[in-house]
This record gives sequence, C-alpha cells and structure tokens, in this order.
Amino acid sequence: MEQDAQFLEYVVKALVDNPNDVKIKRTVDEMGVLMSLDVNSADMGKIIGREGNTAKAIRTLLRVVGMKNNARVNLKINEPEGGMRSELKASKTVDEAMEDLKI
Repeated sequence: MEQDAQFLEYVVKALVDNPNDVKIKRTVDEMGVLMSLDVNSADMGKIIGREGNTAKAIRTLLRVVGMKNNARVNLKINEPEGGMRSELKASKTVDEAMEDLKI
C-alpha cells in the first residue's frame, strides 16, 4: 500500500466507530492521485466534522504527504447509500413539480 493510502487509512480508522467498514481506493492519472474514501454511514459526521473542518484537515495533511512524494493528492469522500444528502436531494424533476403546481 502506498504511503498516502496508509496515512489516510490510519487517520480515518482512528476517527470512526466502524473501522472495518473503511475502504480506500487509490487511482493515479495525469491530474495526480485521487483517494476515494468509503465509510459506514454512521461515521460520516466524524469524517466530515463540524462545518467540514475534519475533512479539510485530512485533505491538507494528504496534500503535505503528497508533496513529500512529489504527487498531487486529492480526497473524495463517497456518499454512503441512504445517506442524509440523498434525502435532501430533490425527489422530483422540475417538470413533475410544475405539474403538481398545475401551472
């Protein structure tokens, strides 16, 4: 496992209640390194933090680890199935909403 992935795994598993559910996918392309993180939906708040501060801090530290290895590292936190965000998304298209309004 690459140094950046090991670092991310260590930090995230230390923060969450369900460390066995932590999954990290590392891909490299011309833009740099992309780390995709999946955690248990119950642990999303711990990873994001208040006003996103924990996620920002993790991203900053990953960039520092990346700079040490001459790589640009980005972190994508995947939304878990049935997460809160999916409940907030509009469930109807604009056309369906207009139809409901009978305009």
